[in-house]
Amino acid sequence: MTMKKDDRRYRKAATAREAALHLILSVNQHGAYANLAVADFIRETKLTDIDRRFTTELVYGTIKAKLSLAWVLKRHLPRPDKLAPIVQAILMLGAYQLLYLEKIPVSAACNESVTLAKKYAHAAAARLVNAVLRKVAAEKEALPWPDVKTAADPAEALSVVTSHPVWLTRRWIAQLGLEGAEQLCRLDNDTPPLSFRVNTNALGRDEALDALNSQYGVFSPSAIVPDGIVCRELEGPLNALPLLQQGVLQIQDEASMLVAHVVAPQAGERILDVCSAPGGKTTHLASLLNGTGEVVALDIHPHKVQLVQENAHRQGLANVRAQAMDARKLPQAWARTFDRVLVDAPCSGLGVLRRKADARWNKNEAELAQLPALQLSILISASEMVKPGGRLVYSTCTTEPGENQAVVEAFLAKHPEFKPVAVAHPLGREKSEPWLQLWPHLDGTDGFFIACLEKGDK
Repeated sequence: MTMKKDDRRYRKAATAREAALHLILSVNQHGAYANLAVADFIRETKLTDIDRRFTTELVYGTIKAKLSLAWVLKRHLPRPDKLAPIVQAILMLGAYQLLYLEKIPVSAACNESVTLAKKYAHAAAARLVNAVLRKVAAEKEALPWPDVKTAADPAEALSVVTSHPVWLTRRWIAQLGLEGAEQLCRLDNDTPPLSFRVNTNALGRDEALDALNSQYGVFSPSAIVPDGIVCRELEGPLNALPLLQQGVLQIQDEASMLVAHVVAPQAGERILDVCSAPGGKTTHLASLLNGTGEVVALDIHPHKVQLVQENAHRQGLANVRAQAMDARKLPQAWARTFDRVLVDAPCSGLGVLRRKADARWNKNEAELAQLPALQLSILISASEMVKPGGRLVYSTCTTEPGENQAVVEAFLAKHPEFKPVAVAHPLGREKSEPWLQLWPHLDGTDGFFIACLEKGDK
């Protein structure tokens, strides 16, 4: 969901901090998704580009660090949750600047927070904000953060230090060990790399790199996929890139790009993408077909089908046919008619938490327990559409074994006509299973799972 019209008070904000305050409130109080709220802000605001970038940093950083900031504030406020939501947000926003943004002077973080409290609360709240933030600033270097390695409860300590839900830190410690879990949690709090896929129907990757670097000089080829580009640090607004406007570039993580290369569509083939929105993988598949064949792209939500259509149109891809349909109820007339089928299944999204600031707070273990049944039902339905000798690819943007290899193994146990095909690690890392699990802290990509299955000829 995006913000309600009457919640978009950032449009009248005079400063980056004021805009950030309203965006944080939109997420915390009105249920807006942080990435969509910030996208609305970037599109609609009259602030300068520098202020827009600062606002984005404040919003994402404050929301990600919410648990750590609450731990710090509780040292000076017994019940910060009893304060008015806007005062809580001002304190969080101020404390984030003091603790995590070294270039921001203490005076600026405190004084600007007091100004916000005076404007949106009352004089007593302004005095409280000033007193608390001054105390936070004074003890910044001496904060007694829990020691993850010596704590009686390492998961609880890791939760506080890296601002992740404790149920998730327990889960990751069990899967990765304490050191691996800590690395993953800390990386979740970093700004993710910016990567693009080149629509090679329109321009070759080398030509795209030359065009970009003649102006910016910060782009390099992906080491993971042949049509990927990685950007170190881009100055100026992203939407100002001419190649993005022209449909030559698609914003997409390298792990996500890898999926279409595992599907490996061949000229003239008919491809089915059953969970396609917003269309990154769909348009990649269509691009790899080089103007031939057809990609049938489905999504259960009509408004998301429109996103796929818009994406295909922007990239000039006429071989995409998008329509609304439940992937669990595919037409029998389609059975055994597609050369390759992609199931990019709905999942918990635990592999992309660094990209979605609020996502870690919107997940729970009950959701994780429910997803595998849905994923398996979609995979079974989609498998019926594969031609004899065809290929079925299952992918997710999560690191959860229950949503990944467990789903594939459950499928294979009842569908012996499919056999797994080994998916090589793109960086050459050794692995013992035919499917591929990418981890942000190990591979530098989003957390992604990809399994490739081929159907027998009969």
